[in-house]
Amino acid sequence: MSWLRTPIFKLVFYVGSSVFVLPTPLAAALGRRPLTRLVYGWAHFHDWCTRVLLGVRWRVEGTLPREPVLVAMKHEAMYETIQALLLLDRPAPVLKRELLDIPLWGRACQRYGGIVVDRDAGAKALRAMLTEAKEIIGEGRPILLFPEGTRVPHGEAPELKSGLSGLYRLLGLPVVPIACDSGRLLPKKGVKHAGIVTFRVGETIPPGLPREEVEARVHAAINALNG
Repeated sequence: MSWLRTPIFKLVFYVGSSVFVLPTPLAAALGRRPLTRLVYGWAHFHDWCTRVLLGVRWRVEGTLPREPVLVAMKHEAMYETIQALLLLDRPAPVLKRELLDIPLWGRACQRYGGIVVDRDAGAKALRAMLTEAKEIIGEGRPILLFPEGTRVPHGEAPELKSGLSGLYRLLGLPVVPIACDSGRLLPKKGVKHAGIVTFRVGETIPPGLPREEVEARVHAAINALNG
């Protein structure tokens, strides 16, 4: 039935998402609270679609953080980018500067609250990024990034991008690595399969470690489900 479930899921999810996406500019103009409600409504809709239409459920091994930390999550499918909203407490995503140039969507991202990273930024932009990060930390929210930079097929373990170590050093936060095996059931291309996606929370990594050590520990932890 997987071959039939996949197109049904795409039809229902993408058409249904318009109910949440179209009001986004208005919600963003009204403030963070109505926008956040809309975002979480969409996340719950996505969870319903994956559970009911694809037969995909999830489980957590370990204790998820409820304090302001840097969460480094494995990235194998679109699934975890949305599911993270339900797993974590109002996570603030790390965003590439180019994403904010998308009409309407970029404005909504800024309103929701995220960390904008500009690789070509000067000192002024860096100070603005740190100010945003401190505000988010002050709200008790975790900061979420996918240190591999892009989706990778299940079983692969590429080197981490430099953004992780940069934020780790600048923000002085502990890192909580989270592995997931979503790519096993939800490959980027092809048929999706029913089953259980596991999120495995690794050991918290304290601040202040050398770059090589923190990267090695995060890399090992987020790839713990590759076997």
